[in-house]
Amino acid sequence: MGGLGGPSIILIIIVALLIFGPGKLPEMGKVAGNTLREFKNATKGLTSDSEEQKKEDKQNQR
Repeated sequence: MGGLGGPSIILIIIVALLIFGPGKLPEMGKVAGNTLREFKNATKGLTSDSEEQKKEDKQNQR
């Protein structure tokens, strides 16, 4: 099963331009970037909490 190749990405960009127009795309990209950044920060917090819990468990076992 293939991934996204060059022609597929170009087709997606052309369709997005036709649907949303060139003026709206930068704004949508900014929103998508902010969403991904928030998601990354949230998952980073969860993984750090998980790592701290593992350290506490190891110390309690000793």
